[in-house]
Amino acid sequence: MADRMLIGASLKMYFSHARTVEWVSDVAEILAEHPAGNAVTAFVIPQYPSIPAAIEHGGDLSVGAQDVATEDSGAFTGEVSASVLAELGCRFVEVGHAERRRLFGDTDEVVAAKVHAALRNGLTPILCVGEADRRAPDAAAEVCLAQIRSALTDAVDAGITGPIVIAYEPLWAIGAPAPAEPDHIREVCGALRVQLGGDAAVIYGGSAGPGLLTQIADSVDGLFLGRFAHDPVAVRAILDEVGSLTA
Repeated sequence: MADRMLIGASLKMYFSHARTVEWVSDVAEILAEHPAGNAVTAFVIPQYPSIPAAIEHGGDLSVGAQDVATEDSGAFTGEVSASVLAELGCRFVEVGHAERRRLFGDTDEVVAAKVHAALRNGLTPILCVGEADRRAPDAAAEVCLAQIRSALTDAVDAGITGPIVIAYEPLWAIGAPAPAEPDHIREVCGALRVQLGGDAAVIYGGSAGPGLLTQIADSVDGLFLGRFAHDPVAVRAILDEVGSLTA
C-alpha cells in the first residue's frame, strides 16, 4: 500500500509538446498551492520528447514514460531504454497497457521483460492489468492476478525487486463514457490488495475522473487518469476529494 495517494495521468498522444508543457506547469501550480498537495504522489506520463520539459516544469510532479524497451542498450532502432529514462529523471514507466498489447503486439513475455528492465534500472513499473469482458469481480481479479504473476516472474526469479504499481484498467471501461461501477472496482482492487499483501500499490484507471475517488478510496491507493484529466481543473477537483478523505 502506498504511503501517499497516487494520482497520475497518461497524456497518451493527445497533446502537442506546447500543450503538454502548459498542462504540466498548470498542474504543478495547483499541487503547490492545494492543501492536499502534500498528501499525494502526483505523476504525469507524457510522450517521450516531452519528458525533459515535464521534469523541468513539473515542480513536485513525478514523471514517467508510456513504454520502455526490453533491453538496456544495443541495436534496437526506435526503442527507448529504461537506463536512459532513469538518466533523464523519470520515476515511473507504464507497462502492459491494453493499447500496447492490442496495437503493437506486446505479449505477456514482452510485458514481463519490460517490467524486468524497469526494475533493474530503478524505475517503478505501472503495470496495467484488466479483464477484456465484463465478468464477476472475483473472476476479474483472477484474470488480473494471472497477468501480475506472469509479469513479475522473471524479476522475482532474478532477485530483482523494487516498488511496483498495479493499475487496474478493465478493457471494457477504457475510453468508455464512465468508469466501471464503484462496487466492481472496490471488490477487484480490494482482492488484489489482499493477494499482494502490501507489496504493491493498486490504483484504478479506465475512464477515471473527478467524483470517483470518494466512492472507492477504501479499496485503492489512487487513480490513473486519462482524458478526464485533460483540463487541469479536474486535477484540482480530485485533490479536493483527497482533502475531504484526509481531513
